[in-house]
Amino acid sequence: MTQTDYKFSLLRERPLLLQVEDSPMNLFAVLEVKRGSQRRWSALACFRKARLYGLFFALTAMFLIMASYILNGDKKGLLLTPSPYHFSSLVNPGPLPFNLSSAKDYANIKMVVKTIASKVEFSSRPIPDWKDLVQSEPHMFSVIPRKFLPDVKNPCWYEEHSGNITGDPYGANLYARYSKRFRTAFDHLRNTFREHLYHRGNKYYRLRCLPYFYIIGQPKCGTTDLYDRLRLHPDVRFTTFKEPHWWTRKRFGIIRLSEGFHDRYPVEDYLDLFDPAAYQIHDHLQGNSSGGWSKHNIIIGEASASTMWDNNAWVYFYDNATEGEPPFLIQDFVHAVQPDARFIVMLRDPVERLYSDYLYFGIANKSAEDFHEKVSESLQLFDGCLAEFSMRSCVYNTTLNNAMPVRLQVGLYIVYLLDWLTVFHRDQILVLRLEDHASNRKYTMHQVFDFLSLGPLTEQKEAEITKSPASNTRRPADKNLGPMLPVTKEILRDFYSPFNEKLAKVLRNESFRWEGHSKHM
Repeated sequence: MTQTDYKFSLLRERPLLLQVEDSPMNLFAVLEVKRGSQRRWSALACFRKARLYGLFFALTAMFLIMASYILNGDKKGLLLTPSPYHFSSLVNPGPLPFNLSSAKDYANIKMVVKTIASKVEFSSRPIPDWKDLVQSEPHMFSVIPRKFLPDVKNPCWYEEHSGNITGDPYGANLYARYSKRFRTAFDHLRNTFREHLYHRGNKYYRLRCLPYFYIIGQPKCGTTDLYDRLRLHPDVRFTTFKEPHWWTRKRFGIIRLSEGFHDRYPVEDYLDLFDPAAYQIHDHLQGNSSGGWSKHNIIIGEASASTMWDNNAWVYFYDNATEGEPPFLIQDFVHAVQPDARFIVMLRDPVERLYSDYLYFGIANKSAEDFHEKVSESLQLFDGCLAEFSMRSCVYNTTLNNAMPVRLQVGLYIVYLLDWLTVFHRDQILVLRLEDHASNRKYTMHQVFDFLSLGPLTEQKEAEITKSPASNTRRPADKNLGPMLPVTKEILRDFYSPFNEKLAKVLRNESFRWEGHSKHM
């Protein structure tokens, strides 16, 4: 293997293999060679070189850190790549590198989008063997049983409590340790823990539960509003806080990408988050319940908008990749422990989603022009990846995802949905549109109630759930920035169009093409 081939293998294999002596200029040259069409990249580089040089300088710094991680073998010392919306602090933006009114610049970026569209393909993925999943996460599978209590709607089971019943059952919980805002909830749980133990013979047991349903995505698509409304239903409970991100991040020891690795959160810490609802279900089973609703019908939800798409941790933990595609995805593990789970997905026009995402997570100097810059840069990086790898490889490529200054990949809904449908049946996944929810909340909430087999509500309670103001809407300061540039919207519509077309076909609903004007919250 030549030195050039070795350097370019960082995208094919793992984003941790860059040699210490590599420079930004060398890396840029490597990418030019390996992406094939030198003439096309030369045309693009004429208006993007200044920005890309700075970007690749930052990438080189990132890889040097990762290389030191490999040499030291110490994950706790690794600083992960920052969020794409924090990446600008590492990159010298320089002057505006292109002319928005330039016909040449417009033609170049349109050519990139056209090239991407020509490479869109939706291949099937191999389903991992159950034994391989167990071998990858033996502790999780040793804690969660294969069968749950038959008389409870929610998936629950009794687990022997081997610790001291007078001790603190939540003292080692990493959720409580790393976040002050969760400590109050855990204080209440530990004060009532002993009274909810089940005593049989000389042993004590505690009721453990997993969610009956998950709100799995997508970011900036109305999941917070859906969560807030469902919390008002008398038969629905959620974790002690929204978005525990256990399946995608905490399970691997990731708290925030900018902070690096911490201790991996064991599955027991995740199960602790369902204890408030488990206490109520236990009280009903033991005949100690009181109240106006049927506690045996309580169902628990979990709402982490990263669950559907975020597999960025895979490169640090799974070695047996195939052509750059992860051997395991999040849904493989969820299905292995909960084959009957149900999932709710809320989507919106991916063009509007991306702009909302940028406005929400961007730190400073936000503008329609800056957004256009970041979109152009991200499209070129995505196109460069597709020159060498499959669509799935690029969508799940951790290095690429961390390098793109806007999260283009999150709006490729169909790629994620097809992968979820490889392990779950179509009737286990409810897919909604934010635009429909914003215009008729009563209709979408009834879809959710039917999907979760929830009982009827009084008119007063239904009105409380469906008529309350929308949650987590755009901040006033961001609204003042105005809409994205028309040219940016046109470019993004062309980029997302083939993905939306496939999504509409799979869901048998043309509204998922988002060809008309969209509303946003």
